[in-house]
Amino acid sequence: MSELGQILLVEDNPDDYESTARSFKKANLLNPLHWSESGQDALEYLRKQGKYAGDPAVVTPTLILLDLNMPGLDGRRVLKTIKSDPTLRMIPVVVLTTSIDPMDINECYDLGASTYIQKPVGFEGLIEAAVRLKGYWFGVAILPQAVPALS
Repeated sequence: MSELGQILLVEDNPDDYESTARSFKKANLLNPLHWSESGQDALEYLRKQGKYAGDPAVVTPTLILLDLNMPGLDGRRVLKTIKSDPTLRMIPVVVLTTSIDPMDINECYDLGASTYIQKPVGFEGLIEAAVRLKGYWFGVAILPQAVPALS
């Protein structure tokens, strides 16, 4: 595993995933990226359940990028679940969505979102957002670290 912390991208749209992954490369954001196509898949990944059970490649991400409006288990419910789980709640969650509805914004912060970002329009905007994401979350912010258990 790289010294760079993993980013978990929870995004149901394959085109948005591909654009995000390409923008990360252009922005030289080299953190490993794991893609979950649904809220349910993301929770199974985070909890190392289902197809992720016993998989040594599964690591706790340093940062979660969460789409808000997904079919099935939507981003609000995923965020609420993560922030109510003592083993997951320390992971910063960045809501990345098209919505700028004040009710959505307030609800996400109330549920424990670390940041709320409107998805940029166009690839150049996405690259700029990736540069800023890298600069803040992996340059300025001090992220939580796993603390070894005392025997």
